[in-house]
Amino acid sequence: MAEHTDPQPDPRVVEVAPLESGGNLAGFLLLRNWPRDTVEWSKLLVMAVRMAAVPGFLPTSTVFSIDDEHGRTVHPGAVGIIIAAGPVVGEGALAPGDLAPTPLPPGLLVLHPPKCTVAETPGRDTASGCFFFPGLPHLGLDHRAAWARADMGGNVTHLRSKGDVDPYADADTAALASLLAA
Repeated sequence: MAEHTDPQPDPRVVEVAPLESGGNLAGFLLLRNWPRDTVEWSKLLVMAVRMAAVPGFLPTSTVFSIDDEHGRTVHPGAVGIIIAAGPVVGEGALAPGDLAPTPLPPGLLVLHPPKCTVAETPGRDTASGCFFFPGLPHLGLDHRAAWARADMGGNVTHLRSKGDVDPYADADTAALASLLAA
């Protein structure tokens, strides 16, 4: 009888572990590898939006800060952490400048639960989200973003990523850009 062996793991795999606090989504731990490009960040976004679609797991639209320096303090195998920075609206909502006392993150994520997302198909509740990575256009480094939607069953209903983004052409990227620019 042949012995079963697991294939060698892909050395470029990005592993993601959701973080929970008080029954709510608090962020994500990035393990093994940092996402290389917008495509890999888009895959991570789809997973995050699916988590936001779980009823009750994300109480309101929330901004998450991407941190590529402090993941190892949380877990020895971590390469980064995406942590909830605050709600978009309501009590405790982030305002321009709230992220300024800390080193600016390389990017931000916003997730909207189904109750905060206008459904594309009536009767089919969806969660949505957006990653925004600011560039330095005057140095030839463009802004990048990705957008995704998923229904409560986890089915992806929309996915788009783009380079050379005008941050003020979309409500999510405009809000995230204003938090980073202040």
